[in-house]
Amino acid sequence: MAESRGSLGKVLVIGGNGFLGHHIVNQLVESWTTTAVVAVDLRCSRNRNTHAEYHECDITDTEKLLAIFNEIKPDVVIHTASPVGNDSKIAHDLFKRVNIDGTQSVVEACQKSGVKALVYTSSASVISDNVSDLLNADERWPMIRGAQQTEYYSETKAAAEELVIKANREEPSKLLTCAIRPAGIFGEGDAQLLPGLLRAYRGGKSNVQVGNNENLFDFTYVGNIAHAHLLAGQLLLATAAAATTPLDHERVDGETFFITNDSPVYFWDFARAIWRAAGNDKGTEKVWTLNRELGISFGYLSEVFSHILGRTPTLTRKGIIYSSMTRYYNITKAKRVLRYKPLYTLQEGVTRGVNHFLEQEKEAAAVKA
Repeated sequence: MAESRGSLGKVLVIGGNGFLGHHIVNQLVESWTTTAVVAVDLRCSRNRNTHAEYHECDITDTEKLLAIFNEIKPDVVIHTASPVGNDSKIAHDLFKRVNIDGTQSVVEACQKSGVKALVYTSSASVISDNVSDLLNADERWPMIRGAQQTEYYSETKAAAEELVIKANREEPSKLLTCAIRPAGIFGEGDAQLLPGLLRAYRGGKSNVQVGNNENLFDFTYVGNIAHAHLLAGQLLLATAAAATTPLDHERVDGETFFITNDSPVYFWDFARAIWRAAGNDKGTEKVWTLNRELGISFGYLSEVFSHILGRTPTLTRKGIIYSSMTRYYNITKAKRVLRYKPLYTLQEGVTRGVNHFLEQEKEAAAVKA
């Protein structure tokens, strides 16, 4: 077995069967010293690790959640649970219920059961209005809230982050908290980025790009984001055990941290890396460049016709805007305070993520045959 990255005691992962959550559980089991690894999720049938313990619970059920916390008595809680960030109006109630009400429930359960450290999965999108470019943005940038925030998902993630940070050292509890803000998460189990790009490839759209491909973008492999959460948990525990409060420039508790692969790339270069990993060997010599404004119009028409036909649109207005924005972050704070550095390069993440999807497709095809 590989050398342990450190000790974390008893760890409870909220959303431990989800995309990010199950990667955190796997890293805890494989690379950290723990007394127990426990996952809580709405449903625990998928993404299971035989060395972890599982409890089914809706995190908005405050009484049941507190009962689980009192039974487990975790040292560290890592809260990753959130609906997929599809900003449809139908999902608004769900976003509020899980991201805001559920997070409040998690904070209260931590405070009442004597948890020492809470690490919350926020989002890099909390400082984006989804219109303006973000160049080398860091934690000093203000969150975009209210009428300025065009994505309700991001609004609820910002509200939840505020709840978590406010709870840091809140009397009479001794709970220490921090928030991780991942940017452009992808990898095995991804429900958005990789599936969307693979659908475009399978649909014959790999020779199309929006704009001139001069927009730098941060994509982050899920294994690196999982690693950052665990580093934060370890440092919160160290702070809890210390006799003195850390100096401001060393503090993890009460702080937020952007996490990326520390290697921004041009958006369409990343898409083509995904398509190459999926088997595209045609090159990029015949790329059709779509004007951004025209692309938004096409996206609208695609959404309308897909809605009529009851299908998932390949092209969306949100996707067009997203793929033509500049959006990259400065992670100096995470590197200095958390001592974070990516465990996997961007290309390693692409290879691992795409290979996982191809293997899943093979297995599904074999079952059908």
